[in-house]
Amino acid sequence: MVPAVRSFVVRPNGPLRGSLPIYGAKNSVLKCMAACLLAPGRHSIGNVPAITDVTIMSDLLASLGLVSRHHGRGADGVLDVDVPEELRPIVPYELMERIRASIVVLGPLLARTGRARISLPGGDDFGGRPIDMHLRALEQMGVEFRIEHGNVEGSCRRLVGGRIVFEFPSHTATDNLVMAAVLARGTTVIENAAREPEVADLAGMLRSMGARIDGAGTSRIEIEGVDELHPAQHSCIPDRVEAATFLAAVGLAGGEVLLERARPEHMDMLLEKLSQMGVTWVPHAGGILATSTGKLSSVDVSTLPFPGVATDYEPCLVTMLSVACGVAIVSENVFAGRFRYVDELRRMGACITTEGHHAVIRGVPRLSGAPVKAPDIRAGAALVLAGLVAEGETEVSGAEHVDRGYEDFAGRLRSLGADVQRSGEAPDQPW
Repeated sequence: MVPAVRSFVVRPNGPLRGSLPIYGAKNSVLKCMAACLLAPGRHSIGNVPAITDVTIMSDLLASLGLVSRHHGRGADGVLDVDVPEELRPIVPYELMERIRASIVVLGPLLARTGRARISLPGGDDFGGRPIDMHLRALEQMGVEFRIEHGNVEGSCRRLVGGRIVFEFPSHTATDNLVMAAVLARGTTVIENAAREPEVADLAGMLRSMGARIDGAGTSRIEIEGVDELHPAQHSCIPDRVEAATFLAAVGLAGGEVLLERARPEHMDMLLEKLSQMGVTWVPHAGGILATSTGKLSSVDVSTLPFPGVATDYEPCLVTMLSVACGVAIVSENVFAGRFRYVDELRRMGACITTEGHHAVIRGVPRLSGAPVKAPDIRAGAALVLAGLVAEGETEVSGAEHVDRGYEDFAGRLRSLGADVQRSGEAPDQPW
């Protein structure tokens, strides 16, 4: 593999124009990869982007005995996953700590083998994200856990269905419990389940494997356990967070861009906020046509679980508000510590103050190019977008974070007319 190229160099270059396909949803693809654990044989997952997180999850699955092969790129990317009859239900720490979505292998491993050993998951650093909800819910299904030496070990004879009420509609906990319940004895009901489109997409793949699931995408999911599942072919939904990122790019730089395959019904609250800010959008040709011609207007934003404004949208929205007319308050209600990128925007001249889970943004006429560092996937993408409206040159280091969630981010922005380059060699992509 070519050594990682770690910086984006961005210069303002006027409005964006053109069309761009939206690739498969990272938060769906990773869960569907984990779902392959539930049935031996060859699975095929379509619309898989060439991003680092997919590579990491493939490595994690390989440690359990699976073999993954990727071919094609972008919307044509396909991942074939061969699953053996016997699994090794132990996830090495060095893989577990690299990606937050690694926790979702716990449910399918317990369902398939009756045992699992993992360490606490890693991924982007937004503050504490305990897995207590996962463990408590699985305990209600008959799992006994032991935590020692930094590992979580679980065992059970066979999972048993029951009624599980989440205190918070956690996306990953919902995914984990749905995958656990499909092979459990009896019926499992999940109350206060997450309603994200990616949950419904995962359920769609599981149903194609022979699972019996009703209500996915609502707050009440009912799963009737079956004795066995079979391999499936499934194509993942487009990534609403990627679509939101390019919508923000249009709002910042101006212009007109068609986001092919983007689904407005997955982004209702975001699109409402963008409309209030002055970004015009209409459904068009199976996607979204976005236009921005004038100065943005400030609007208050609160992040909430779906169907609210997703926490992953927040960095791009704060970047837009930093150059909007007026004052806005952004409240982060999902992840503590999400505002850690704000200091980097301040280096570029943004006027932002934070207190607890609130940020007050006073729009300035224009940002100023500066060297900044990406602390995570979405903040890194937002800092690149900030460079589109900053005087001079902006260098965003930590580009490897962005590679975890976006395939060829610089190249796709360039296809719309942006001046965005990777420093040094050609971009390092994981495939």
